[in-house]
Amino acid sequence: MPWKDGDYPESLKNFDPAIRDKAVEIANALLRDGYDEGRAIPIATAQAKEWASNHPEEVDEHYSGGG
Repeated sequence: MPWKDGDYPESLKNFDPAIRDKAVEIANALLRDGYDEGRAIPIATAQAKEWASNHPEEVDEHYSGGG
């Protein structure tokens, strides 16, 4: 089941919005590639956290309304 803004796995509810949005984006791509939800969510979460640590300016932009 693909997710969208406001509709995402319960496990992502406490994440910063920028990280959660990126995790949803990554998880949806993994689902399209044939991963099941049980694998897609933890992979996407880890990759989104890594993305945030490597792109702090994009996380800040998201908070300022630019994302």
